[in-house]
Amino acid sequence: MAKTNGSGLTRRALLGAFAATAVAATPTYSKAAGFLRGGGDIRRLRMYSGRTGEKLDMIYWIDGDYIKDAVKEINHFMRDWRVDQVKSIDLRTLDIMAASHNLLDVSEPYMLLSGYRSPQTNAMLRSRSRGVAKNSLHMQGQAADLRLGSRSVNQMAKAAMACHAGGVGRYSRSNFVHMDCGVVRSWGA
Repeated sequence: MAKTNGSGLTRRALLGAFAATAVAATPTYSKAAGFLRGGGDIRRLRMYSGRTGEKLDMIYWIDGDYIKDAVKEINHFMRDWRVDQVKSIDLRTLDIMAASHNLLDVSEPYMLLSGYRSPQTNAMLRSRSRGVAKNSLHMQGQAADLRLGSRSVNQMAKAAMACHAGGVGRYSRSNFVHMDCGVVRSWGA
C-alpha cells in the first residue's frame, strides 16, 4: 500500500509531479545561439582603446535583460573615433565578445582596435590595406577587431569560433582577431 501525505497523493505521485515540473521549467537552449554558452547570468565587457586612451568595464546584461545605459556607453566607446560617429553596435557582437572573453578565462581587458567604422573611414583603411572589406560589417556596427596581450591570436580565434555565432578572422601578422555576428565562417592564419 502506498503512503499518502494527508492530501490523498502518494509519495510517488508527488515525486512524479515534481519531476514533470522541473523538466518543464528547465530552460532549453537547443535553438539558442551558441554564443550564449559561456555568457553567464551577467555579461560584461572590459576594453581599452590605445587610440583614445579610454577604458571601459561595463556590465551590460543581467539575468536576460540588456541594460540600456550600459549599451549606450559601449556604443560610444566603440565609435569611429576618427570622425567621432557613434552607431549602435549589434548586441549579438557584444555577446560574442563577452562569451569569448569568458571562455578565455582572463581578467585582462580587450584592446579595441576597431569597432564601428563610418563609410569614409572604411574607404580610407581599404585604400591602405587589402585586408579591409568593401562592405565591412564594421560599417553596420556588427564587428570588432580585438587584441589580448596574454592570449595568442589562435587562442582568441578558437574561443570566438567555439561560440558558433559569426565570423572570426585571424590576423596573426597584425596580432588581432576580428569577431562579427554575420554568417558563421573563419579565415586567416
